[in-house]
Amino acid sequence: MAPRTYDLVKTRNAITAQLRTVRTVVEALDDGQFALPTRLGAWTVRELTAHIALGVGAVNRLLELPAPPVREITAVQWASGTAALAGRVDESTRTAAAETDPLTLIDRVADRFAELTAVAAPDRLVAGGVGGMRLDDLLATRCVELVTHTDDLAAALNTKIPYERWALATATRLLADTLAAKAPGGSVEVRIPPFAVVQCVAGPKHTRGTPPNVVETDPLTWIRLATGRLAWSAALNEASVTASGERADIADQLPLLS
Repeated sequence: MAPRTYDLVKTRNAITAQLRTVRTVVEALDDGQFALPTRLGAWTVRELTAHIALGVGAVNRLLELPAPPVREITAVQWASGTAALAGRVDESTRTAAAETDPLTLIDRVADRFAELTAVAAPDRLVAGGVGGMRLDDLLATRCVELVTHTDDLAAALNTKIPYERWALATATRLLADTLAAKAPGGSVEVRIPPFAVVQCVAGPKHTRGTPPNVVETDPLTWIRLATGRLAWSAALNEASVTASGERADIADQLPLLS
């Protein structure tokens, strides 16, 4: 199957809108709330906020560098290399959180992002940390990061934060495609309405009618499963995911990144 393509303008606008939503939340926080723990190890809300900004800021930094000679990875292949960057990400996040006011950091990143992406072509290559990739693919990965960490922020603050629809859809589709690439096959259908349906897991392929093995869940639950925020067994117990058929247990494939 050919790699999915992403609309650069829609994805750029979605990232801008979601970052603006995060800024609105962060603007209202006091020092006590910035010091609250998160589900990301030792990071507080302050570090998490800095990381959200830096995730978008990575686009700015890469666009300011020379383009690599060849495309090495797609957005789907990006997921398998994220763990190797954890140490570097933690260090840069802690440094940024200690040195820069969160709102200042978000504003600085947002302004530069708007400036640089407004004139860049979708097929412009960038030298990402896990390999050279197209800009439109890079922006799709930023949707995964931004939606996931917005959810982390909401959990830390025990509040609800809205999601820009295109950002949520892009994150959902990219992670669904990642599952299909990790466990290729046609014996299980994973449905994440209204954004994605993929076939995966080797075995007898279903050809017509209702598939015998079906997994269905909502976008945020899917993103939590795919990124290790929610265990498969817990999702089943709380009925946020349904799995029918003897091959519909995809626990061994999760998480896709963490």
